[in-house]
Amino acid sequence: MASASSGTLPIRRALLAVDDKRELPEFARALAAHGAELWATTGTRAALAEAGLTSRPVEELTGIADWFGGRVKTLHPGVLGGVLAPAGPAGEEELARRGLLSFDLVVVNFYPFEERAASHPGDPELVEAIDIGGVTLARAAAKNHARVAAVSDRSEYPALAAELQREGGKLTAETRKALAHRTFLRVHAYDRRIAQELAGPASSTGFPAHLELHRETVRMRYGENPHQSAERYEIGGEGGTALEPLPLRVLKGASLSYTNLLDLDTALSIVAEFPTPTAAVVKHATPVGVASGLTAAEAVRRALATDPVARYGCVVALNRPFEEETVPELHGVFVDLLAAPSVHPAALAGVERRSKLKVVEAAPPRIDRPRWEGRTAMGRLLLQEYDTRQLRPDELKPVTSRRASPEDACALDFAWRVVRHARSNAVVLANGSATVGIGSGQPSRVKAVEMALEVAGSRSQGAVLASDAFFPFADGIEAAGKGGVKAILQPGGSVRDPEVIAAAERLGIAMYFTGWRVFRH
Repeated sequence: MASASSGTLPIRRALLAVDDKRELPEFARALAAHGAELWATTGTRAALAEAGLTSRPVEELTGIADWFGGRVKTLHPGVLGGVLAPAGPAGEEELARRGLLSFDLVVVNFYPFEERAASHPGDPELVEAIDIGGVTLARAAAKNHARVAAVSDRSEYPALAAELQREGGKLTAETRKALAHRTFLRVHAYDRRIAQELAGPASSTGFPAHLELHRETVRMRYGENPHQSAERYEIGGEGGTALEPLPLRVLKGASLSYTNLLDLDTALSIVAEFPTPTAAVVKHATPVGVASGLTAAEAVRRALATDPVARYGCVVALNRPFEEETVPELHGVFVDLLAAPSVHPAALAGVERRSKLKVVEAAPPRIDRPRWEGRTAMGRLLLQEYDTRQLRPDELKPVTSRRASPEDACALDFAWRVVRHARSNAVVLANGSATVGIGSGQPSRVKAVEMALEVAGSRSQGAVLASDAFFPFADGIEAAGKGGVKAILQPGGSVRDPEVIAAAERLGIAMYFTGWRVFRH
């Protein structure tokens, strides 16, 4: 048995008990090649046998088969004793006295609770997807990393196999400590997701960050909008622990900056709103042009055309692959960063000479999964749910005698999906499935309307308008009418709604209320 200070640990006996058996046979083969004796639970042992690998059953150590439909199979001193026995003579003596075998490596992964909860939230049968034995084994091995290597993620297999080859069947103390660290992070994330599910959909305890956070005793009423829950935290401890890698890959250019990430997050969140090929052009974390098209190239061309001035030094995101035919659409435009779910080698070669352009592969986030965002204020971290609420057709309340045509109704929906990502006060003008003017970050709503109209110019004639919050006065409606806007979508709820509606009626503008706002400060 290796001591805590012995450095490298020979892997002579390994316990394998996994739910996800992908890539396990290859790793087990590497273990066996270096003389490790393999022990496995029933299902894992069957997968190894199918791959031509021999293993011994844990029942030899426990004297029991799977109890209660598999709920109890490794929760036994015959297994846990061999994992938790301390390093040194005293541990070896007690193992021998009790007739137990020690394990140098434990490979586990957990029942896929997160995936099942995502697809069947609230299902009472989800409790059967809560892993107990695997989590217990993982914690035990990670605690005892002085003499046991804990592997809780199949992504670790290739690097560990390489180290076994390099170190002659051994793993270093540094590797075992790193594995223990990642195992406890995995256990933490797993248990937090279970707690979130059990708390129910109204809970906001699911903030998925590995930080030492202390919830304030004063609860926040809601997030940026009333339908977004939020919490206020104080960061404690000295530093945080490692987070998962960012879900992107830099293919060209320098590493991404703080503002790059903010702009990229906004751009990807926008294109995630649309099922058709869509491009978003973003500056200072607010959209300056968004468009859909039959192809990604058409979407990029139309999005960039919204504001030829504001697009300088922009971020462009696509919800389709970046391919060679899109490259010409970037000609003459200074783009700082371009992102797409995938990048064709010919497209990458086509922008190779653009020395300042960064190109990354990054997929838009799934809008059906919970997301969180945070800012700081008064020395506190403010957290809220990301706004993913979708506008339903039955939420549009017509408040004028004129109605939008089906085409204009689609354009209103498009504009609403964009305005929720613009900085308040925000107004978006759209013609079909492309923006023609965006006014954002203004202290008054009429200024946002005027800015959008200025950007649009003559393109405002016949356009539609979406506003992220209500019009407090009729002046914004008057300005829109002068610009030729024919339909407006806004939350409503102002004490002056009758005046606002009357102005739209007089100008022949079709106007609809949603009943809820989409502020983004």
